[in-house]
Amino acid sequence: MKKIYILGILLIFVVFLYPLSLKAEQTIAKSEIFEARVVEIIQVQEKIRENGVKFEQQNLKLVGLEGYWLNKELIYNGISEIDVANVNSYKIGDKVLVDGQVNELGEENFYITDFVRSKYLYALFVIFIIIVLLVGRAKGFKALIGLFLSFVVIIRFILPQILKGADPFLLSLAGGLIILGIMIYLTEGFKLKSHIAILSVLISLSFTLLLSIIFTTLTKLSGLAQEEAAFLIGIDNVDINFKGLLLAGFIIGSIGVLDDIIVGQIEAVEQIKLANPTLSAKKVFTMAYKVGNTHIGAIINTLFLAYAGAALPLLLLFILNQDSGITFSRLINTEIVSTEIVRALVGSIGVVLSMPIATWLAAIQLKPKND
Repeated sequence: MKKIYILGILLIFVVFLYPLSLKAEQTIAKSEIFEARVVEIIQVQEKIRENGVKFEQQNLKLVGLEGYWLNKELIYNGISEIDVANVNSYKIGDKVLVDGQVNELGEENFYITDFVRSKYLYALFVIFIIIVLLVGRAKGFKALIGLFLSFVVIIRFILPQILKGADPFLLSLAGGLIILGIMIYLTEGFKLKSHIAILSVLISLSFTLLLSIIFTTLTKLSGLAQEEAAFLIGIDNVDINFKGLLLAGFIIGSIGVLDDIIVGQIEAVEQIKLANPTLSAKKVFTMAYKVGNTHIGAIINTLFLAYAGAALPLLLLFILNQDSGITFSRLINTEIVSTEIVRALVGSIGVVLSMPIATWLAAIQLKPKND
C-alpha cells in the first residue's frame, strides 16, 4: 500500500507540476511573463492619494530567472504619475513576475505584475496530500485521484469546449455527472451505495438546475457582472454564452457539497442498519434524518460564511457608503450582488433537499448486510 501511495504522489506531481516547468524553457518572441529577483532598490518615492492613503513607487534592478531573460539584468521603472490601486512594495531578494516586452524598435520594457508565490503554494499542496494520506489512508488516496481526474475533466473537457462556442450549461451538466461518477465510484466502489448516491445527486442537482434557470431568468442575470467576464469578451473571436457560463458555475459549485452530504447520509443509514438490522425503513430514515439535520446546519453555515467572506470588500463598501445613498435595496439590486445571492440560495436549497432524498433512498434500498 505504501508503494501505491508513493506512486500516486509522484503521478500527481508529474501531471500538475511538469507542465509548469516547461515554461522556463520557452524563449521570448515579443512578450513573455517570466520570474525575476530584485537585486537592488534604485529609488523609492512616497506618494499620497486624494483620500490621504500613502503608498510607495519604486525603480528596481532585477535579474531574470528563466527563459530568454535568464541571468540578464533589467531595470523596472515603477515611479510614474499612474496610480495603481494594488501597488506592491518590494525588497531585495523578492521573487517577482515580470511582463517583458520588446517593441518594433527593439526597445525592452518591463512591468512587475506581482510576487512569485508558487513555491509556497506547492509546499501547501504537499502538506495537503500528506495529511489526506495520513488521515484518509486508502480512501484519502482515492479521493486525491478523484480530485485530479475532476480537475482534468474541467481543464481538458469543459473549458476547451466552452472556448469552442459550445453551450457552457449543457457541458457543465455532462462534465458534472462525469466528475460525480469518478468521485463516488472511485472512493466508494462500484456498489449499491454508490448507485444510490449517484441517483440522489441527480435528483438534487435537477432541483438546483431548475431553480437556477428560473431565477437567473427572473432576475435577468447576464453573467457579465464579474470582472473576469470583461477579459473574456472578444478573445480570439470566441462567442461565449455568459449566462450559460454563469449557470455552469452554479452547477460545478453545487456538486462538491451535494456529494459530501449525500455520501455521508448514505453511510449513516448503512451504519444504523448494521447496528440494528431489525429496524424498519421508516425508523432508519427518522434516525438518519436527525443526523442529517445536524449536518445540514453545519453545511448551511459553511456556505453562508464562505459567500460572506468572499463578499467582505463589497459589504465594507456598502457600510462606508450608506450616507451617500447606497441603501440595502439598491445594493441587492446590483447584478454582482444579485448573482451571489442567487448562487448561494440556489446551492443551499439543493443541499437541503439532497439530505432527505439520499436518506430515504438509502433507507428503502440498502440491505442490513454489506454489499
